[in-house]
Amino acid sequence: MEFFFQILFWGSLLLIFYIYIGYGFLVYLLVRRKKRTNREEISDSELPSLTVIIPAFNEAAVIGGKIRNTLSLRYPREKFRVLVITDGSIDGTEQIVRAFPQVDLLHGVERLGKAAAINRAMLETVSELVVLTDANTLLNEEALIELVQPFTDPAVGAVSGEKLVMSSEAGELSSEGEGLYWKYESFLKRNDARLYSIVGAAGELLALKTSLFTPLEPDTVLDDFVLSMRVCEAGYRVAYQPKARAVETGSFNLGEEQKRKIRIAAGGFQALYRLSKSWKYSNNPLLFFQFISHRVLRWVAAAPALIILGVSTVYLVVKGSGWVFDLAGLAQLIFYTLAVVGWLGARTNTKWPVVYIPYYFVFMHWAILAGLVKYLSGRTDARWEKASRIRIPVNPEPVEDSRE
Repeated sequence: MEFFFQILFWGSLLLIFYIYIGYGFLVYLLVRRKKRTNREEISDSELPSLTVIIPAFNEAAVIGGKIRNTLSLRYPREKFRVLVITDGSIDGTEQIVRAFPQVDLLHGVERLGKAAAINRAMLETVSELVVLTDANTLLNEEALIELVQPFTDPAVGAVSGEKLVMSSEAGELSSEGEGLYWKYESFLKRNDARLYSIVGAAGELLALKTSLFTPLEPDTVLDDFVLSMRVCEAGYRVAYQPKARAVETGSFNLGEEQKRKIRIAAGGFQALYRLSKSWKYSNNPLLFFQFISHRVLRWVAAAPALIILGVSTVYLVVKGSGWVFDLAGLAQLIFYTLAVVGWLGARTNTKWPVVYIPYYFVFMHWAILAGLVKYLSGRTDARWEKASRIRIPVNPEPVEDSRE
């Protein structure tokens, strides 16, 4: 029995190491062996036509700033259309949009969710490219110009911008952890894109060829992940453009962040079930490797591995199996103690920088397990109540120092 628990200990430890460190390091080594190719920039006269689609449900507090930010982006006006869809909004969002004659509006009284809104907006889109962006995010001035550059490669079917999470003195400790998480994700996405393709774009800023769009199932929760992966399943790459930046703040408090993370996790399991082609090694071995390593293992295996590691460590420490397991037990005890302290700080809106990494790590995996329960119980709903976030100024430029 002791040998069995040693196998569980080392197996779970190696799996956690691979998911969070080993995969990133392996991809980093692989891309260093690849020769960089210089891409020609698209001149202004050759820029493709595009439509910026902004789904906005009850976004009266932010939609005016979002539209002003979008209209200020550098792109030829004759090739640049802004379409806002406000289906189901009851807070006056559509009236604010109507105050901008440069913007097209789609508004219906029935609220069917974001996926259905995107499907309806795409029926009104004839441009070469479509850019999806959230109402509560702001873009840097060069975002659109930079976002279209990778499309010079015919193998590129979609391009993801870089998501930045702004911390705030008014914000919760959860936003600090979220920002750090996205810095790490940015590092992985840069290397994933250089190796072959990113596996899951951030919906805050995503461009794709209009011809590659396939209607989403109306109950889709993670529309950005499904859209980008289906581009890959169609045989194209999803590129990453860190010079195109979407800025948002962290959740307003711990409760809001919890609600959002659980919903994302439930949507992740829903997406994994539906992306059948991505599971087939024979379709694209390299994409399969990235999909399994970066997404599937993190969502499906990481949380159970942490539990198995903890249980096996306790057993081996009690059995007196050796100093290695005693040291592992002490390290885990310290780590989870710091996570609890971080949780207490988040509940009292007190920031203790030393503890927000273990806190957010544990919090994220708890949300994954809660999301799995929610998905298996059939309680996923595309018409979710958005999490409240800290308000940010219209100009996103001062946050550049938060990038990796």
